[in-house]
Amino acid sequence: MTENKTENNEKINTKNIGLRGIQVADTMISGVDGEKGKLEYRGYSIEDLADHSSFEETAYLLLYGDLPTHKQLNELKMELVKERNIPEQVVQILKSRASSALSMDVLQSAISLLADFDPDLLADDKDAHRRKGIRLISKVATVIAAWDRIRNGLEYIKPDKTLSHSANFLYMINGVKPKEEVARYIDTTFILHADHAFNASTFTARGVASTRAHMYAAVTAAVGTLSGVLHGGANTRVMKELLVLDEPSRVENWVKSKLNKGELIMGMGHAKYKTNDPRAIILKHIAEKLGRITNKSKWYEMTQLIEETTKKEFWNLKQRNIHPNVDLYSASVYYMMGIDVEIYTSLFAVQRMVGWVAHIIEEKFAEAQPKAVLYRPSSTYIGRNCGDESCEYQPIEKRK
Repeated sequence: MTENKTENNEKINTKNIGLRGIQVADTMISGVDGEKGKLEYRGYSIEDLADHSSFEETAYLLLYGDLPTHKQLNELKMELVKERNIPEQVVQILKSRASSALSMDVLQSAISLLADFDPDLLADDKDAHRRKGIRLISKVATVIAAWDRIRNGLEYIKPDKTLSHSANFLYMINGVKPKEEVARYIDTTFILHADHAFNASTFTARGVASTRAHMYAAVTAAVGTLSGVLHGGANTRVMKELLVLDEPSRVENWVKSKLNKGELIMGMGHAKYKTNDPRAIILKHIAEKLGRITNKSKWYEMTQLIEETTKKEFWNLKQRNIHPNVDLYSASVYYMMGIDVEIYTSLFAVQRMVGWVAHIIEEKFAEAQPKAVLYRPSSTYIGRNCGDESCEYQPIEKRK
């Protein structure tokens, strides 16, 4: 049984801990300080970016390493707009899918299909990788918006070239251009979800990229990883629970019952943050403001009650603190924007695409470490006990 040491020299067992505490690689893209509740993208705090930046500006920062000039930002905006349309073949494939198909499965197959149309697919220089990344960032948003319309029996709405990346997504979903304030809020959610260090899907994307597979293969693998219930989907479950509860008066007893049974409260607690998730704080403010704008404050009030009751009861039961994560308030934020619960996880993929792309580029071009290497972790083989020697092969007729 192997051991490793964390930075504070505490011995940890590397068996069955999901690589927690194991340093896999260096990165310059984003970092999480779970003890202090901090998240940074290339040195800039998430609070600063959420307050002052746009998704396009944040995307430039993640892809290129620095905040853009006016010229650089406008060029990126034009490139994203130019790449929004998806091939008609992809639209027809979406129309051929069963309306009950899982959105993440639809997205995964659509990305594989989009690879057929990328002229830079096998080009291996950094500029080509950025072009591929920009196509993915832009087209994946269109795919999910189109799929949401198609699966509900509605006509696919083509992109609006006058809108920002995030506002255009909301327009293609709802068929109505969002109000300026709502457009700003959806843009902030895109910034908050753009990257989050070496989470499971990002690690998967980098692992695939380390084999020198093309970008679409790495991103497809990341989407598959995000589809798992232990990674993406928590805010879907939060909203479904809110819809069942429906009334603030039912929240307290529901939380107490869940905790007394030893069950989890979705949206509370995080594997990295030991204090407040900074993204949750920002989303809480957005949820409160959206509640007033849309006259749907009930969803914010219920979410706040879940947070407060869980904190109180968790302390009574465990004698330790628990805090909301990014999924708790994003659930009602999206719902009040008119986004269907069933595409929450695929929206997460749309938002995280820029982070995956940035990490794939970093992995392929070794920006943060001296040499890019194939990921090849070790394992402890426990095998089958046949004594001191290897098991002896028995012909099938002699086996019992």
